[in-house]
Amino acid sequence: MTITDAIIQGIIQGATEFLPVSSSGHLSLYQHFTGLSGENTTFVTVMLHLGTLLAVVIAFRKKICLLIKEFFLIFRDIFTGKFSFKKMNGPRNMIFMTIVSILPLFVFYAFRHLFTRVSEDNDIIAEGLCFLYTSAVLTAGCIISRRNERMGRALKTTQNLSPLDAVIIGAFQGIALLPGVSRSGSTISGAQIIGMKREDSVEYSFILGIPVILAGALSELLDAGETAVITSAETVPLVVGMITAAVAGYFAIILIKWLTKSDRFGIFAVYTLILGLAVTGIGIYENVTGNFIYNMI
Repeated sequence: MTITDAIIQGIIQGATEFLPVSSSGHLSLYQHFTGLSGENTTFVTVMLHLGTLLAVVIAFRKKICLLIKEFFLIFRDIFTGKFSFKKMNGPRNMIFMTIVSILPLFVFYAFRHLFTRVSEDNDIIAEGLCFLYTSAVLTAGCIISRRNERMGRALKTTQNLSPLDAVIIGAFQGIALLPGVSRSGSTISGAQIIGMKREDSVEYSFILGIPVILAGALSELLDAGETAVITSAETVPLVVGMITAAVAGYFAIILIKWLTKSDRFGIFAVYTLILGLAVTGIGIYENVTGNFIYNMI
């Protein structure tokens, strides 16, 4: 992997991790069309994910500091006998609901090797179908969110999410392990489907992504440690890619906040629909003819 490849993949990862279009799907396509698919693909993707994790921490540093402080206060109240589930404030409820949303991932984690094979093979039909799924989920989220606001329904916030709401959002996140299914798009749309405010759904999605991305990265690093071979020459491009992903991710977060507030989230449903149809078509062509696009570039 060259520095140019690292920068391009960093930009793709950073921008598409938070824009609801699937970072893993776009990275998989870039690696496919440039012939970079292989054993180290997962390792490189994981390292780029860690770069975007830094972007989330910087963008939501105030909220994260508040949640960390409240987390330790929970233990203080438990040991002093003052803790009560019925009297939890907003930050505490968000902490517990985040934990609940993570639980469904353990079910999907059992199929992690299947998801890895999909991203590392030379067939992109699966990615195309996953992009189409992302488009459908984004469309559903936009329609339901607009209908709820038009009817004047009381919308949920991070302070009053129920355990069932958290499980539903967690299930949407689990499906997003597939390349081509957007994690942010799935969780934001899932939150809107259960009646959550647009701004709160974005915040919850990104905060929820911190432990998920970190745990997923550590797991993949342990798995890839035995097979991934990163030479000293590839170390610098990898670091450059991580920094690029962090910078691109930070600006992507600012953009997604604006797009959500201005109710322009639907443009991504159109984008992923067109991309899904195109990728599926190319994948079918490659399978039928045996001619891979990256051999023609």
